[in-house]
Amino acid sequence: MKKSYVYFMTNKNNTVIYIGVTSNLIKRVYQHKTKSYKGFTNKYNCDKLVYFEEFEDINQAIIREKQLKAGNRKRKEELINIENSDWNDLSDGWLFQF
Repeated sequence: MKKSYVYFMTNKNNTVIYIGVTSNLIKRVYQHKTKSYKGFTNKYNCDKLVYFEEFEDINQAIIREKQLKAGNRKRKEELINIENSDWNDLSDGWLFQF
């Protein structure tokens, strides 16, 4: 079964947090970084992957995405800080080849 992901993107100053869901994390991050789509992440320059969770089922990922979006910024920051306290770009070093 195909894995799915909930992920957080931010900008270089970490002032905006975008939450998304995808079944292909590498491709989706690439799309954010190259600004392939006009929208929130393009407008606010969210091109840094700072957090993600993996799921076995897209429906589980969608439920989690809704739960996370309903929460406040402090809770989102806490999740990031547990796994990535320096807010590094977790996609650094990924080879984007399509």
